[in-house]
Amino acid sequence: MMDCKKALSETGGDEEAAVESLRKKGIKTQETKMGTRDTSCGRMGIYNDFDSGVAAMVELQCESAPVASHEEFVALANDLAQQLATGPGAATPDELLDQPSPNGSGVTLREQKDDLYNRIREVFKLRRILRIDASCGAYAHHSGVTKGVLLQVEGGNGETAKDVCMHIAAMNPNAVNKDDLDPALVAKEREILAEAARKEGKPEEIIEKMIDGRMRQFYAQQVLEEQPFVKDDKQTVGKYAKAADMKLLKFVHWELGQDE
Repeated sequence: MMDCKKALSETGGDEEAAVESLRKKGIKTQETKMGTRDTSCGRMGIYNDFDSGVAAMVELQCESAPVASHEEFVALANDLAQQLATGPGAATPDELLDQPSPNGSGVTLREQKDDLYNRIREVFKLRRILRIDASCGAYAHHSGVTKGVLLQVEGGNGETAKDVCMHIAAMNPNAVNKDDLDPALVAKEREILAEAARKEGKPEEIIEKMIDGRMRQFYAQQVLEEQPFVKDDKQTVGKYAKAADMKLLKFVHWELGQDE
C-alpha cells in the first residue's frame, strides 16, 4: 500500500503512470534477484498439433512448488509453448519472451511474466525452449511439473505417439534404435561382458556368441524400440509402433532442472 501511495505521489496522481512505475520497479527487483534466488521448481509447457506437424516445449522455472502449480503460472508456461509452436519461432528464450502472448490482451509474453512476478514475487526463469516442425507425440509427466517428452514420428496418430512418450518418461531410453546408440557405449558393454565370460572360464571361441545373446538385455534397457512396452510388456515398443504403422524418428526427454 505504501508503495502505491508513493508511486501516485511521484506521478502527480496519474494512476496509469503509477502502475507503470510500480511495474518497472518490480522488473528491476526481479533482475536483481535472478542471480541469488534458487529456481529449482517449475514446470514444462507443451503445445502439440499432430495433424499440422508442429510441437513445442519450454521449461519455466520458479522458486517454490506451490507456484509451479499456480493457475496463472501454468497458463504462462502453456502460452510460451503455444506461441513458440504457432508463431515465427525463436532461437532464444529472450526472443520468445518479446513476442505477443497468444492468449493475453495486447501484451508480450515478457509483460505477462513480469506482471505475474509483481503479484507473486517469485523469480521466474525461462530456462530452455524447443520447437519441432513435424508430427509429434507429446507428454508431460505429473501434469508437467517434472518431465516433458516430444517424440517425432512418421505415420501413426497423436494418441499412439503419446503412449510412446509416456513410455519414454517412465523408462528413460538413451536412443530410438540400436544404430542411434553411442558406439562407445556399446563397445564398453561388450568389453565388460567379454571380461565377465573369461572370468567364468568360457572358451574364447564361444565368448562372442555369448556376448551377442547377453547384449539383448543391454539393448532392452537402452534402446526405445527394444524395450518392453510399459502398457503391454508382451511386446516391444518397436512392435507396438509397427502395428500402428508408425515410424519412430527421434525424441527429446527433459527433466526439470536437468540437462538433456
